[in-house]
Amino acid sequence: MVEHRPFLNFLSHAVLVLGVLIVAFPVWIAIVASTHPAETFQTGRIPLWFGDAALHNYGVMLGDGLSNMGAPPLAGMLFNSLVMALVIAGGKIAISITSAFAIVYFRFPFRMLAFWCIFITLMLPVEVRILPTFKVVADLGMLNSYAGLTIPLIASATATFLFRQVFMTIPDELAEAARIDGAGPMKFLRDILIPLSRTNIAALFVILFIYGWNQYLWPLLITTDEGYYTIVAGIKRMAEAVDANPIWNYVMAASVLAMLPPVVVVVAMQKLFVKGLVETEK
Repeated sequence: MVEHRPFLNFLSHAVLVLGVLIVAFPVWIAIVASTHPAETFQTGRIPLWFGDAALHNYGVMLGDGLSNMGAPPLAGMLFNSLVMALVIAGGKIAISITSAFAIVYFRFPFRMLAFWCIFITLMLPVEVRILPTFKVVADLGMLNSYAGLTIPLIASATATFLFRQVFMTIPDELAEAARIDGAGPMKFLRDILIPLSRTNIAALFVILFIYGWNQYLWPLLITTDEGYYTIVAGIKRMAEAVDANPIWNYVMAASVLAMLPPVVVVVAMQKLFVKGLVETEK
């Protein structure tokens, strides 16, 4: 049991508050900067309180964009990022849960070899295999397409490993009872394993959604059509033009809008997310 010591309580709270301030201050600066006109930043100083140009800045970014600077309207880029994040998260979970189900509940030759072949791909991130992946995607004609944005990123060794560990904690008696009741493998997966893995699926969905939303290098590489730009790549293209034009207010407005969907997903699923991370027994 932790002893009640006022000084330690004060110190721990002070460290916590300091950590929150360090993390939150750049976000505060971005939100404040997005409410000021461009002229404010010509002085080289960043204001610390809100301005009166918020509606104009956000309206320009959502409606018209900055096409002359490589940034089409943000509404389209937000939609592309949302599609990419949802397909990657849903695809990773669907593929991982079925592959883990096969590894745990079926007996076939080289079963563990297949698992370890999946697992060692953790050492090969997208950046390492990006050239051969780009070659395959280009040869298949998937450049500037949702398929090209999502399919190369849809497999996940991490999720397969986590689902395997979850399934291994489920008592064998459940599988035996389902077999006695006449349930086939897919019915056992659908009616027993997936409901028992609900919190783990929710936790993985949050993590994988943010992973897909924050993708930068791959969308930047395979998209040249403005209709398929994602929000992160769009912000990068806008930032390149800042040296010539003081548009930090628009860049910050785009950054704030890019933060909103992941924040909404985390807040909406926080209970299941935390439960899925700390739950160890079924």
